[in-house]
Amino acid sequence: MSGAPVVIVLHAGEIEGKLAVWGESPRNGKAKLKAKHPFAASRHEIGDALKLRATDRTRRPVAGIWLPSSGGRPLASGMAGGSEPSSRASLRQWDVGAVVIPPEIAVRLLSEVRDGALPDGVAAGPDLSYWSDVLRFAASMVARQQILPDLEERESWYRSAWRPVLAGRDHERFAALAKRMPPAARAFGDGSKSPPKTPPAEHLMRVLSTLVDHMVRSAAHADLSAGYARRRRFDSMHDAWLHGLRMPDRSLLAHAGAGELAASVREWQRTVSIAHDSPFRLCFRLEEPGRGAAASARAWFVRYLIQSRSDPSLVVEAGKKRAAAALGKHGLHAKEFLLTSLGQASGIVGEMSGMLARRDLDGHSLDVAGAYKFLSEEAPVLEQLGYGIILPSWWVGGGAKTRVTAHASVAPKLRAAGALSLDSVVRFDWRISVGGQKITLKEMQRLVKAKTPLVSVRGQWVETGSGEIRRAVDFLTKRSKATLRSSVMMEFGARPSPEWLDVKVTSSDDRIEDMMEKLRGNEAMEKLPQPDGFRGKLRPYQLRGYRWLAFLQGLGLGGCLADDMGLGKTVQALAMILRYARAEGPVLLVCPTSVMGNWSKEAARFAPGLKTAVHHGAGRKKGRAFAKEAAGCDMVITSYALLHRDEFIRKARWGGAILDEAQNVKNSETKQSRAARSLNAGFRFALTGTPVENNVGDLWSIMEFLNPKLLGTQAEFKHNFFVPIHAGGDGAAAGRLKKAVGPFMLRRLKTDKSIISDLPKKMEMNVYCSLTKEQASLYASVLEDLDKKLRSAEGIGRKGVILAVLSKLKQVCNHPAHFLKDRSAVPGRSGKLERLTEMLEEVVGSGERALVFTQFVEMGEMLKSHIQEKLGREVLFLHGGVTKRQRDRMVERFQGGGCSVFVVSLKAGGTGLNLTSASHVFHFDRWWNPAVENQATDRAFRIGQKRNVHVYKMICAGTMEERIDELIRDKKRISEKVVGSGEGWLTRLSDNGIRQILALGREAKI
Repeated sequence: MSGAPVVIVLHAGEIEGKLAVWGESPRNGKAKLKAKHPFAASRHEIGDALKLRATDRTRRPVAGIWLPSSGGRPLASGMAGGSEPSSRASLRQWDVGAVVIPPEIAVRLLSEVRDGALPDGVAAGPDLSYWSDVLRFAASMVARQQILPDLEERESWYRSAWRPVLAGRDHERFAALAKRMPPAARAFGDGSKSPPKTPPAEHLMRVLSTLVDHMVRSAAHADLSAGYARRRRFDSMHDAWLHGLRMPDRSLLAHAGAGELAASVREWQRTVSIAHDSPFRLCFRLEEPGRGAAASARAWFVRYLIQSRSDPSLVVEAGKKRAAAALGKHGLHAKEFLLTSLGQASGIVGEMSGMLARRDLDGHSLDVAGAYKFLSEEAPVLEQLGYGIILPSWWVGGGAKTRVTAHASVAPKLRAAGALSLDSVVRFDWRISVGGQKITLKEMQRLVKAKTPLVSVRGQWVETGSGEIRRAVDFLTKRSKATLRSSVMMEFGARPSPEWLDVKVTSSDDRIEDMMEKLRGNEAMEKLPQPDGFRGKLRPYQLRGYRWLAFLQGLGLGGCLADDMGLGKTVQALAMILRYARAEGPVLLVCPTSVMGNWSKEAARFAPGLKTAVHHGAGRKKGRAFAKEAAGCDMVITSYALLHRDEFIRKARWGGAILDEAQNVKNSETKQSRAARSLNAGFRFALTGTPVENNVGDLWSIMEFLNPKLLGTQAEFKHNFFVPIHAGGDGAAAGRLKKAVGPFMLRRLKTDKSIISDLPKKMEMNVYCSLTKEQASLYASVLEDLDKKLRSAEGIGRKGVILAVLSKLKQVCNHPAHFLKDRSAVPGRSGKLERLTEMLEEVVGSGERALVFTQFVEMGEMLKSHIQEKLGREVLFLHGGVTKRQRDRMVERFQGGGCSVFVVSLKAGGTGLNLTSASHVFHFDRWWNPAVENQATDRAFRIGQKRNVHVYKMICAGTMEERIDELIRDKKRISEKVVGSGEGWLTRLSDNGIRQILALGREAKI
């Protein structure tokens, strides 16, 4: 609902398998209804609320509905005016108007309730919401084909129908639904003067049967040919019954001959469903060999049991008299039930065939291979089909896992030294245990020779079917005792072991344990204060990120700061650079060209003491001149394009290297990715909000830059992770990968409550973008033309010249094609558009939505088409030419999640819209009036917004966009009192003043 006031609350109860819908409305006084319920809505109000046709509004006299009442009035159930609960409340019958709706209307209504798509002003009561859950259950049964055809008797007629069959866990779901049925869902009276006493399960089964029958018929009837559907004469009653099952309504059959067919159908159903509809089920228990039976050929035994569905702990051996007695109490013949159930299960377990021939109800024996097959293949299928399964605890708990332990100790010559580094030499002593039992390498080798899927190790059964014992032997044979660098120890401690091993590194040396525990995240990082010279205050989560970076830097390990966009990756990195400024040489910061200006501005704002150089443009220094300039700096900013083009960057020795928007190196084969990996740097960090942009292969390339060989070679990564995850959907492989990269990746989301508490509700930031060479050239030509016109312009003409130039310069900053209006190519020509696209990819990739405001309709069209092409999904565009009906549809689609990016013309959508599903707002070009921009931002930041709103103002560095923004920020009093609508206030500046504001700055010149 879109916030409209509720004018009717809908309720629903069951009458003869159909839903009877009634409602509460404060406007009842206008309805011509003889109902005594003070707020009951009329049938006409209900029909209008549900948009029912006249033919759908089935009139049915309803005796009344029994509701809790107090003080002569029904208790409140959704509308103001009802009585509040009291200790004296009692059930009382109230007359209400109701509409008994057909199944197709019921499915539509319950779907709308489930999807939150009821019309404005209509709300669902708890009983109607309950029936929407029943619809979900019915749809699940139809999808799984848990249905049987039926022939129901109705007085002197029979009718064909489909009925649901509860099997497996359906019984549990059905019981849970029946248990939580709201009293109002079964409150319609039966004509007597006492409340209805029909059990909830009976009401539930009637509605469930109606819904299932309708959904099956709808699918079947769609396949019928028109000619067959019109048939009225059939060769036999059987043909008429089958035809009726495929018609859209329950077809009635004449009594003659139908009774005999109905009896046959019931007998057939009984043999099919006897194992599913009874209160008991067949259960299989696998029993291990006794102590002295380990060498027996068939020492394992599968015992047959009878298990209660309502109390799974109640089990009785199938061959015992107690089983026959328990089944007999529920009208079941013991042998018939057991043989039918076992016969159905024998299709899964081939070993049961001989037992059935002998009528042996105790169970069947297995050898070791058969026991392993039952455990790994047959038992899971039987359990899925609804049979009970009881397996040995060691198997249920994951089996006796093979654990390899590496006990690490520091080499004697380093024992007296201080803290360890990654170059320290550590001795590894490998040990192995299976199921907690320590065994020797020779014992393991004997197990390999046994060549059986299950082996007994000192009284405990161990699975070897996957070959894990053999692989463990190979693993140990290659290592035994080894002396390695501690960097390898860190790798074993942080990387996941193969699925067949559980590698753990232990040590009695406190220094090693301290290093391992911090890397695993089990021990807090050193509580460093924010560095001296940092201007501003890091939020708590940003301080944690800074400390994490400092910790990894101290160990010489690389890390990826993968916070959500807007959480401040830049300031955390700047704090770390400031702490280690020039300790081992300058830091190289590599980023897309579009954000180079942003880094320079942010460094000047938060770390003004850092000496920063921007290596970019045609006039950039090279060779020795570059080396000299870099040596005198704390940070050098360059682009990915120059990283692989300027070889002297890669040859230089850097104190550290940081990749911003590190998804740019996700393709390991590109020149810039190879260039990044070849950098000679003391520490390495990566910053990205999308560490996995396309697939997990992106992680290998980033991690190979940060910590070479951590995830193995590219071929090993593909075999161990990429193929299992993407081709096989292997959750275990995904878990191992997460464990591998976990210590080296810090990911915080805005949806995390601990992060949200640190953030304001609205966070605004400037996004500085660079002009392309083409943009800079066009900008300069517009300024040259301005100088000529200003010399002769006066009064109103002067104002017109300035406003026209401002508009042209905005267009140049937006995109050359916007200024030239020549419909030329879009990609790669605008730094601002490239940066917007990058940020939107991150927003959409994290499942969030964004608004993009522009004051130009033609730019909006360009944004719409370009973003659609880049993101591969629809983008909406609202402008003045859109009709009200189209506008409302756009808003509804965006609010409902139909699209992720909404481009809006500032004039058309700056006011009057509720777009609270957006949590990101981009001002692509500026109006230079804070009030107007705030009004636009408030389309998302308004009542109903439950998330933090991030506002980004796109600014081309070194242009009039940057200078006007600074003027407004530095003179807030002027911007609040002097700045009017639009940009007219700028025309009052002097010629020199306007030239200074519009001039092209050094950082914008290419």
